[in-house]
Amino acid sequence: MKDSTRYNRQIILPEIGENGQYKLSKAKVLIIGAGGLGAAVLPYLAAAGVGEIGIVDDDVIEVSNLQRQVIYKTSAVGNYKVEQAKAMVSELNPLVKVNAIAEKLSGKNAIALFEQYDIVVDATDNLSIKYLINDACVVTNKQM
Repeated sequence: MKDSTRYNRQIILPEIGENGQYKLSKAKVLIIGAGGLGAAVLPYLAAAGVGEIGIVDDDVIEVSNLQRQVIYKTSAVGNYKVEQAKAMVSELNPLVKVNAIAEKLSGKNAIALFEQYDIVVDATDNLSIKYLINDACVVTNKQM
């Protein structure tokens, strides 16, 4: 297995093993929202070795984000969250492919985006977007 030393602590778990780690490396996860929830889940998915991660968010980093969205740095204020999140993942685990999508999720792009991934993570704080995510998951038969 490629880079088994990196994932050794997972591979030795009987619930994961080499087969489970292989499945993780082939998984594609789409995270909607790179704020507080997305910033919390992203490093763990990357460290676990999820093969491809998409991050959808059209927001930029503000100083007020820094105390709860700890993957961002003061020097990144004003930059797109998805671009900074992608850079963080690349530093944490260069084996993970990251797609930074600096767009707002909408009825125009949701289906096409969801079709490219296996699992969708709702890391939003907007009720109408939550409904859109649910509807798009139903249409594309994706797990949320």
